[in-house]
Amino acid sequence: MRDLSGLSDLTVALVQTTLVWHDRQANFEHFEELLEQAKGADLVVLPEMFTTGFSMESETLAEPEHGPTQAWMVKQAKRLNAVVTGSIIVQAADGSHRNRLLWARPDGEVLHYDKRHLFRMAGEHEHFTPGERQVQFEVKGWRIRPLICYDLRFPVWSSDPHDTDLLLYTANWPGARRLHWNRLLPARAIENLCYVAAVNRVGTDGKGLVYTGDSHVFDFQGESLLSAGEGDGVFEVRLNAAELAAYRERFPAYMDADTFEFR
Repeated sequence: MRDLSGLSDLTVALVQTTLVWHDRQANFEHFEELLEQAKGADLVVLPEMFTTGFSMESETLAEPEHGPTQAWMVKQAKRLNAVVTGSIIVQAADGSHRNRLLWARPDGEVLHYDKRHLFRMAGEHEHFTPGERQVQFEVKGWRIRPLICYDLRFPVWSSDPHDTDLLLYTANWPGARRLHWNRLLPARAIENLCYVAAVNRVGTDGKGLVYTGDSHVFDFQGESLLSAGEGDGVFEVRLNAAELAAYRERFPAYMDADTFEFR
């Protein structure tokens, strides 16, 4: 493990709220108002498909790469002087439709991660193309790996071959399966010796599915640092690098981890 002694604390803001079904502009206006509460955060996390809700109408809702939501996210990132991230429906350059997390930095650079595991029980695999690679981004020296919703169920894809400090999940996870969400998130923190932050939505979507929130932040031992319950708003937490480094030194289970490669 690398030396974390020089890292300052990281402030993460999770935006747990309702989404307006298939109405990008209404969602922009709603989030702009909420983001006023996120000033001072280093990283602001929005839900999965935050401009549309979890929709399979990819052909009609997909934005081009470098589309209006990317421009809006860059604007918010500059306004807040923070990274702003969340996923949307994108038509990639090759014509495929992706559930794509955009990572907008205040300097205007935008990176992305495409959801790997598509939720077949909703037919997502019939309307979207899965991502091919893991990614890792940095904020203030923190190594952060974003994942999307159903990815949470797959521990190998969530595993930490890259010395990750924070696993980040953005989701539309229905209340009917909230037990799974609440149990899997601390497990990912424990097994990867890292912080885990996860944002979910609340409210009812256009298909009648109910979402109960439960956005969380867990430390490297699976202890809760933040639990949003069913609240609607912005929830902040500060992550401490020194505490993470000290725990990894005391309990270096990573030294006995299995090695593998994705093909």
